[in-house]
Amino acid sequence: MHELNFPAFDGPAEFDALHDQPQRWLPLLTELAHGLDLRGAVQPLGEGTVLVAGVGAQQILKLYPPFLRDHWAFERGLLQRLQGRLSVPTPELQATGEQQGWAWTLMSRLPGQPLSQRWAGLDEARRCALLRQIGALAAQVHALPVGDQPALAPSWADFLARQRTGCMARQRRTGLPEHLLAQVEDFVAGPVPEGPDVLLTGEYTPMNLLVDAEGERLTGMFDFGDGLVGPAAYDWGGPLCFLAAGHAGRVAAFFEGYGQPFDEAARLTQLRLLLLHRYSHLPIQLGSCPGWEQAASLPELARRIWP
Repeated sequence: MHELNFPAFDGPAEFDALHDQPQRWLPLLTELAHGLDLRGAVQPLGEGTVLVAGVGAQQILKLYPPFLRDHWAFERGLLQRLQGRLSVPTPELQATGEQQGWAWTLMSRLPGQPLSQRWAGLDEARRCALLRQIGALAAQVHALPVGDQPALAPSWADFLARQRTGCMARQRRTGLPEHLLAQVEDFVAGPVPEGPDVLLTGEYTPMNLLVDAEGERLTGMFDFGDGLVGPAAYDWGGPLCFLAAGHAGRVAAFFEGYGQPFDEAARLTQLRLLLLHRYSHLPIQLGSCPGWEQAASLPELARRIWP
């Protein structure tokens, strides 16, 4: 493959601006696809943190900037580790490489429709049925050996320390109400779940799950670049916030599928993990829980989110 002309940018903020203007980077991914002898039409896909394009109907091409090389390494490893081992398909890694500090992966494209596009039109029975499937899927991933994935991600202790350091600034920036913000520093210093290290995809959100045309069955899960290795509860946040917040029956459905109960103590530690999550943004994540911002305290907020 000949040398590509990669775009220049100064730091993550400028890369994010580039990401949001596909006309600036689509020619690059088209050239990369042609260099790989791929002939399908290259179409930008705006989801995710890195530059993503569909190639024809069967493939996905992802390009990672140098400062997200760790995302490439972790996703490449996890794609191989998950392939064929779950009840729900994950993309098949077909090729990967690096050039001038940029890294890329070519993977298969999964069938189905994004759950984020179907959820609002589903009745409660189908929502709970899907949450049971999501819980079962998470349990399957968490039961797999972690292998050499820990070497491809920050240690859980280092990650947690960094998140605690930046938590107040992030919650202020993302709009946590002032009366709750005043409680955050002491609250997140409290205990978080412990237990054996498991593979954390960071996903199980409606944006990264695919369903069939009837909205009854999961058909795929994708996007593992921001995964970690750590306690299982970190992965519960996506479905418990985006899909189950404020609904006791949905919370119960997820844990029925996962195979363990969820109690009062777990609610508090789960809220700590939500506040410490690398993408924590409560006004967005708790959209299905009206009135959450009126909780007088963080423990009360935990009970409102997960009744």
